[in-house]
Amino acid sequence: MLKQFDLLSLIGLKFDWDVLDSGFTGVTSTLHGLTSLGDPALPGKLLASRPSGFPEAEINELSVVGSGTWFNGEREPRVEPQIVDLSVTTDPYGPFVRVSVHHDIWSWFDFSGRPHPEVHSRNAPRLADALRTLNSTFGVEAETGEPTYFGSAVGFGVSTPDADENGMGPNLSDKL
Repeated sequence: MLKQFDLLSLIGLKFDWDVLDSGFTGVTSTLHGLTSLGDPALPGKLLASRPSGFPEAEINELSVVGSGTWFNGEREPRVEPQIVDLSVTTDPYGPFVRVSVHHDIWSWFDFSGRPHPEVHSRNAPRLADALRTLNSTFGVEAETGEPTYFGSAVGFGVSTPDADENGMGPNLSDKL
């Protein structure tokens, strides 16, 4: 679903192995060269990478590794890794899907606090549409995660911080 909005193109999967009642084994596997999560051979490939030292281990968290496209102020596309991350965590009560975004393209301000409305208007609506599609497809309302230094999820996007008297947002570049 994220691929249809050019937000996450699959390159591979990264996954952690846990043992029931013991926790994380310390082993993370990566499977590259994938083109589709719908490949019927994929579950077998994942399980074939189970660490031999932990034959009872099960996959705990699975993360999609990939890149996405964003558009600059001149409408030029830029492809970068991990502008959007998607992970699925197994849980006794059912799977938990987490979508997280990285970059300043989703916000009205760049990380230095400068307004960039052209960048925002070319990227934030795509994220909103993708999140609406995920909600609709899974039949759930997504919950917003915890705020970070760089922003907070609000509705189907990222909150806009207050501008100062000069129209600038907060300078967040000290944490980059």
